[in-house]
Amino acid sequence: MIPEEQIESFKEQINRIRAEIKKEIIGQEPVVEQLLTAMIAGGNVLLEGVPGLGKTRLVRALSQSLELPFSRIQFTPDLMPADITGTNIIVKTENGNEFRFQEGPLFSSIVLADEINRATPKTQAALLEAMQEHSVTVAGETHALNEPYFVLATQNPMEQEGTYPLPEAQLDRFMLKILVGFPNMEELSQIVGLTTVPQTEHAQAAANGETLLRLRAVAQEVPIAQAVREYALRLVLWTHPELPESPEKVRSALRFGASPRAAQALIATARVRALMQGRYNVAFEDIEALAPACLRHRIALSFEGMAMGETAEGIIAELLKTLPRG
Repeated sequence: MIPEEQIESFKEQINRIRAEIKKEIIGQEPVVEQLLTAMIAGGNVLLEGVPGLGKTRLVRALSQSLELPFSRIQFTPDLMPADITGTNIIVKTENGNEFRFQEGPLFSSIVLADEINRATPKTQAALLEAMQEHSVTVAGETHALNEPYFVLATQNPMEQEGTYPLPEAQLDRFMLKILVGFPNMEELSQIVGLTTVPQTEHAQAAANGETLLRLRAVAQEVPIAQAVREYALRLVLWTHPELPESPEKVRSALRFGASPRAAQALIATARVRALMQGRYNVAFEDIEALAPACLRHRIALSFEGMAMGETAEGIIAELLKTLPRG
C-alpha cells in the first residue's frame, strides 16, 4: 500500500506542472493530461492534429515546466539520419587529426520530432533505437542517451502529399497516440487574447528529471487487481482478427491487432492515471479512458473494414462496450 502522504505529494506535484503549462496553453486539458500520463509512465507520444493547434508550443511548455533539455527537429524529406543522430568529425589536435563524435539533436531529454511523417523511412528508422533503447549507434559505437528520455512527435492528418506514413514497427514504439482537437469558441477567444499581446507570464520550472523519475517509481507501485489486469489483456487480445474468441466485427474489419506493447502501455498508464485521480489502485475506468490512445495506432483496418466504413475509433468503442468486466 502506498502511503497517503505519497499520493498527496504526487497530486500536488502534478498540479504544479499543470499550472505552469496553463500559462502557455489554453484548453486542451485531455491532451495535457494524457501527455503527462505517458511521460510519467516513461513512454513516447505521437500528437496528431492539423497545423496551428499549439502542439509544438505544448511540448516546449512541457519542457520548460519540467526543466529538461529540449531539442526540436523539423522533419523534411531531405533530412538524413546523421542530421539527427550525430556523426564523427575530424578534429585537429596537438597530436594530429582525430575523430570525435559530434552529438545530434537526439541527444536531449525531450525531443520534439515535428511533422515526423515528412521524413524518409531511412531517417524515421534512425529514431527507432533512440525511442526503444534510449541509445544511438553511430559507426559501430553505441552512445547512451540521458534519462529521462522522450520522443514527442507530431503529424498532420490532413496533408498527405509529400509524406511517408510511419511503419507499424515505429508506431508501436509510441506509448500513446493523442488526437489534438480544435478549440471551442471560448478557448479560441482566450488563445487570441493570449497570443496577440505581449505575454507577461511564461511557464517556469515546477519539476526536474529527478522528480519525474521519482513520480514514475511511485506509479509503478500502484496495485492492480487481477480482474482489472485480465480486462486490459482481453481487450488487447480481442483486437486480433485471427483469434476465434474475437468479436465478429474485429474478424471482418481488422487486418491485424495490437501488440503486447499495447498491454504494457495500458497497465503502465492506468497506474499513473489512478494516482492522478487520487486513487490507490487501478480501476476499470482507467483502462477504458486510456484504451483509445493506447490502441488507435496499433490496429489496422482490412480492405473489407474500410469498404464498410469502419474506423479504428469505432472498433475500439465497440470493444469497450461489449467486453465484459468480469
